[in-house]
Amino acid sequence: MEKLVHMHGGDLDAIEKKYGIPKKEIIDFSGNINPLGFPESVKKALAENLDIISVYPDKNYTALRKSIAAYTGADYENIKVGNGSTELISVFIKSVNAKKSIILGPAYSEYENELKVSGSKFEYFPLKEENNFEADIDSLVKALTPDIDLFIMCNPNNPTGTAITVCQLEEILAHCKKNNTAVMVDETYIEFSDNLKEICAIPLTSKYDNLFVIRGTAKFFAAPGLRLGYGISSSKAFHEMLSKNQNPWSVNILAAFAGERMFSDKEFNEKTWKLITSERRKALDEFKTWKNIKAYESSANFILLKLLTDKTNAAEIFEKMIMKKMLIRDAASFTFLDESYLRFCILSPEHNKMLIDELKKIVE
Repeated sequence: MEKLVHMHGGDLDAIEKKYGIPKKEIIDFSGNINPLGFPESVKKALAENLDIISVYPDKNYTALRKSIAAYTGADYENIKVGNGSTELISVFIKSVNAKKSIILGPAYSEYENELKVSGSKFEYFPLKEENNFEADIDSLVKALTPDIDLFIMCNPNNPTGTAITVCQLEEILAHCKKNNTAVMVDETYIEFSDNLKEICAIPLTSKYDNLFVIRGTAKFFAAPGLRLGYGISSSKAFHEMLSKNQNPWSVNILAAFAGERMFSDKEFNEKTWKLITSERRKALDEFKTWKNIKAYESSANFILLKLLTDKTNAAEIFEKMIMKKMLIRDAASFTFLDESYLRFCILSPEHNKMLIDELKKIVE
């Protein structure tokens, strides 16, 4: 049977087709989506206002941008919205039109794909396992030479969960500013962090106009189907380029309506943060007692694991877990990782226990 190790996390339709398991019965530990689901307050508001599909969205998305501004602390004039963070990643990379780029890796494959489409030459700056995938900032700054037009990073990083601090980010940004290097920071997972203020790049957007910060709503707000993302930059040139390269009404009326409301649901945010923080710590503490697995500290809602035994590998564990109707991520498809790595996201306490108990039977 063909292996699905290169599959995007959460592709339940492909899993259902291959294994014959109804996707509704699969516990998805691969998609990194909030286990609390879409906010009930917003779900109710949408259900009561479906007639809005008969009108066009505000072309400037003023109310939506102001809602995002209140949530993030950014100037709403510096905010762009798009059809998911993926569209903004694509449009931004095309707009920069870099001749040469560096990606902090291992990384989400879409960065590489978009650089290829735009014709940019690129290389990876590796996060090394011997450093627990923590970035060597001095070496990174040296690698960001004047011929580098674009630097891309995810913070916290996917799939390692490691994060770069604001102080470190500022050192990188100041160096890149002198070299006219654009910096894209993908903060898809930052809202799950218990140290958000220490790693968030958004406050730096007003100081560094070479910075573009991207976030989405698919993971934290469990809304991948809405296709709503946003980017923040103080560069007028960036905004002009993005406007030229982006289709009008990129965000549909339902996504805009939901976005105006979801960012102000403080109860949902607090409940999510408490759940993820508690369950992440519990899982990491448990793995510390195992001899055949190493778990890396994470600032995201997922944990990267390395097998310390040769009696099995990530692909075999993937197969065994899916037979138990639990979908994890074989991380071998990520740059710099191999068949000894796997990743899973934090779900409910009950589901997390099921996964860890089953994993322990396999590897310990």
